[in-house]
Amino acid sequence: MVRDPLSDFLVRITNAQAVGKESTLIPYSKFLWEVSKILEQTSYVKKIDRRGKRSDRLIEISFSYNPEGQGRIDGTRRISKLSRRVYRKASDIHSIKHGYGAQIISTSKGLMTDREARKARVGGEVLFEIW
Repeated sequence: MVRDPLSDFLVRITNAQAVGKESTLIPYSKFLWEVSKILEQTSYVKKIDRRGKRSDRLIEISFSYNPEGQGRIDGTRRISKLSRRVYRKASDIHSIKHGYGAQIISTSKGLMTDREARKARVGGEVLFEIW
């Protein structure tokens, strides 16, 4: 049993893309589905899809690679953990890797990237960084 589904999600997509898999399956939850949609909108993953019936539902994540075979995701880092939550005001949210990365933030207006949070001037819990 997984204690932290988001960390498991990040490890699965990072490892699957590192070994060159075309897609990977992740246990479904509404929260992970929303995170997957954000990664698809920011083009870190090519396509997401729901698989299976209600009790055995999975999320299928398809990856895109450049002609040299390198994936879009170079790394991830979990910021807010089970043991320590990290919250930031809108004025304290900065770009990641000089604008090449993104932070996913849980705000009062839902999950959004750091760019969207700065534009909407809302802060929240910083879940993870991806680059």
